[in-house]
Amino acid sequence: MPLKIGRGAASPPFMVMDVIASANARQARLPVGAPRIIRMEVGQPGTGAPAGALRAAEAALRSGDPLGYTEALGRRTLRARIARHYSHWYGLDLSPGRVAVTVGASGAFPLAFLAAFDPGDRVAMAAPFYPPYVNILTALGMVPEIIEAGPETRFQPSIAALERLDPLPAGLIVASPCNPAGTMLHPDELAAIAAWCHARGVRLVSDEIYHGLQYDAPLATAAALSPSAIVVNSFSKYFGMTGWRVGWMVLPDDLLRPVECLAQNMFISAPHIAQVAAEAAFECGAELDANVAAYRRSRDMLVAALPGAGFPRLSPAEGAFYLYADVADRTNDSREFCRRMLEQAGIAASPGVDFDRARGHLFVRFSYCGPEADMAEAAARLREWR
Repeated sequence: MPLKIGRGAASPPFMVMDVIASANARQARLPVGAPRIIRMEVGQPGTGAPAGALRAAEAALRSGDPLGYTEALGRRTLRARIARHYSHWYGLDLSPGRVAVTVGASGAFPLAFLAAFDPGDRVAMAAPFYPPYVNILTALGMVPEIIEAGPETRFQPSIAALERLDPLPAGLIVASPCNPAGTMLHPDELAAIAAWCHARGVRLVSDEIYHGLQYDAPLATAAALSPSAIVVNSFSKYFGMTGWRVGWMVLPDDLLRPVECLAQNMFISAPHIAQVAAEAAFECGAELDANVAAYRRSRDMLVAALPGAGFPRLSPAEGAFYLYADVADRTNDSREFCRRMLEQAGIAASPGVDFDRARGHLFVRFSYCGPEADMAEAAARLREWR
């Protein structure tokens, strides 16, 4: 008799991970001396953790400290340092008690969703969106509600679109800068959305993991704009610490204990050594800002070069390290388009179907967080491939 498989097991893949596997396989098949695959499919900084974070981790390993479990909400010194970060960047007087250190942002989302919502609750977000939002919500028995957003709102939700939601959802997820479009909610827009949500009892979840990677538009945090919002952030992007698996949340008072209890049972704590390194990373501003300057140069080069390579319709590249390209004049199958790009041009990129189930077949996402020389080579290859 067949055994039951839970509904959560039917969660679709995070397709970019499949693209990574395909690019790895393609690279392995290339003959010695052949041009290597240029990686533009994944949002993983090519810089690695800053030097000060590595030194702190090495010192901790040599200290004889057993590096065991920490408190579920994280090391108190790290939580206090994160709170000071909010004062420095946003002018916000934040209590360390509202900070929860998590196993990356990926570990923060299920904690936030389980603490704030129930199975069957509807949680809204704009498309295109970061795929795990939908996949985690669905695995937990919640119902994603998709708001189609386009270039007229920089692929971000608007108050007008929220006003059309009937009935109101239990929550709203926003991301600024966002993945995959690299666009931002400007401070007045985020403030209006935060106020709209709080007034209507809609729990706002603000994904701010790309903060620090903004180029022209000003920055704002929902933690300063709403007493009921959940803010998610991470050491993976600006700080370049993807594999260390450490992030954080800023929580409203009513969710502090629920999140702590969930974290105790689900994760115990974020890795101790990663928390030590993360605390030290805050003191590496010059190195980190140099990385951002390199991303800006790559962005500027690609924005100038890609239209001549057959990609004239690009999202406004306000932040993060992504360009979302409308390829409707070249294909109606972005998965096949990306497969051919990998095989023929040696460039790995992500098909838009990962980010938008309705329109993603007409879009491709390029990540430009790799080495600058690789980004320049990618532009040259794409001009030839056209």
